[in-house]
Amino acid sequence: MRSIWNGAISFGLVSIPIKLVNATESHSISFRQIHLADGGRVRYRKVCELDGEEVPTAEIGKGYEEADGSIIPITDDDLAQLPLATAKTIEIMSFVPADEIDPLQMDAAYYLAANGATAAKPYTLLREALKRSRKVAIAKYALRGRERLGMLRVVDDVIAMHGLLWPDEIRVPEGVAPDVEVSVRDAELDLADALMATLGEVEMTSLHDDYREAVEAMIAAKAGGAFEPSEAVVEPAGGQVIDLMAALEKSVRAAKASRGEAEGSGEGGGGGGGEAEVTPMRRKGAGAGTRAGAGTRAGAAAAAAAAAAAPKAVGGKKSTAASAKKTAASAATKKKATTGKSGATKSTSAATKSTAKSTAKSTSQAAKKTGAAAKKAATPRKRSSA
Repeated sequence: MRSIWNGAISFGLVSIPIKLVNATESHSISFRQIHLADGGRVRYRKVCELDGEEVPTAEIGKGYEEADGSIIPITDDDLAQLPLATAKTIEIMSFVPADEIDPLQMDAAYYLAANGATAAKPYTLLREALKRSRKVAIAKYALRGRERLGMLRVVDDVIAMHGLLWPDEIRVPEGVAPDVEVSVRDAELDLADALMATLGEVEMTSLHDDYREAVEAMIAAKAGGAFEPSEAVVEPAGGQVIDLMAALEKSVRAAKASRGEAEGSGEGGGGGGGEAEVTPMRRKGAGAGTRAGAGTRAGAAAAAAAAAAAPKAVGGKKSTAASAKKTAASAATKKKATTGKSGATKSTSAATKSTAKSTAKSTSQAAKKTGAAAKKAATPRKRSSA
């Protein structure tokens, strides 16, 4: 591997010559800009804004732009005169436990290779000291014209260095967290724990970039002239979670199914693993309305029975029966109105008895009047003498 920087590790009074090698590489596929008409490359040209002429690299320097837009030229000699003790040295300042380093500070990673045979002994000493202490080294170094912060740790038998952001470069997460009060139940946490346990761990070496592989296959197919574009299948994005418990339970089942595990007892942790049981709520006043309806029907039946039991007058006419029926119907109608307002069983029963008594009484009086009228009509009148 090609080194990008040569220097030394300053470890107290020990100096270890090293070479800096990139520990990572980008496998992302890059594209060129082309002219669609003829496929020609489109390049960026460095042109001076004052005279419009293209400027070669040798004539391009540095400049700092102030707030008003004016440019202050900065030369390499100006920068070389600045005191930069870490220009060619990785200066170790302290050793701290690895868990004290915030992952947000992690930047680029490098391998530190021993530069020459004389560097092998002190290099190994530092590596073994880091292993035994189970700590990482915090250091300063300079790269590409600026001083940086780094962390040294052991990877296999190599000392690796991670570039770190300075503490003041980490932004405070203000306004990022939800601004509403949310309570999480133990049953939901149990299901989340069950989902995490079901998904389990993964071998990091087994992960790969599916999209990059698809792009490479597409490029190879187009180069061979056998590419047929097909419509991509895009899964719908997750929307609002309506039932968090149901979503967690479904996720646990899906994770187990993907792993070929059978659904058994204990699914969902403290949630019980079963489907949620929904008990319908009783609406206020529903029971009273039901009892009132039952009382109304009972009152109407009692009124009809009283009307049927009323004695029929001898020689009575049809108008008497019709009057009795009309009276019973009127009493039932009044009873319904009274019962609907009260909605109580006791008052409904009392009103029903009262209505039945009044109906029987009115029916009996009507029958008596009808009988008297019939008797009077049957008695012959005396003729007056002329």
